[in-house]
Amino acid sequence: MSDEQESRPPLPPFTHETAMQKVRMAENAWNTREPERVSGAYSADSTWRNRAEFLSGRDEIIRFLERKWARELDYRLIKELWAFEGDRIGVRFAYEYHDDSGNWFRAYGNENWEFDDHGLMRRRLASINDLPIAEADRKYHWPLGPRPDDHPGLSDLGL
Repeated sequence: MSDEQESRPPLPPFTHETAMQKVRMAENAWNTREPERVSGAYSADSTWRNRAEFLSGRDEIIRFLERKWARELDYRLIKELWAFEGDRIGVRFAYEYHDDSGNWFRAYGNENWEFDDHGLMRRRLASINDLPIAEADRKYHWPLGPRPDDHPGLSDLGL
């Protein structure tokens, strides 16, 4: 199927409800830590800025995510809608992970998303900062995979 035929509802222009759906769908996909699956939400020519790294296209996105999740172990993510208008969504997020030495981190960030008419993300701009945390200070304790529906979100956790 060509990129022009792919569709990833909900489609823009977004309402509050559909923007919330898009954010939770993205969170759930990223929590699978499956690069191929995650990359399907992006247009074939999607461009990213992730921290100081610039990517273009699904192949680069997949390679990036493979490297990311090889370093960021036991990764768990929560995203929260910040703002939306038309074909754009602003998100804030935090995720927890540890490195191969057992050092834990919580990464805080913001993303700006822009979608094409088919609901595929054509642009992702992410700013992220890592904070070392003690394992005892972790707040995300669900089993690996998507966050359970009854698990608190960022605002509920005071993040």
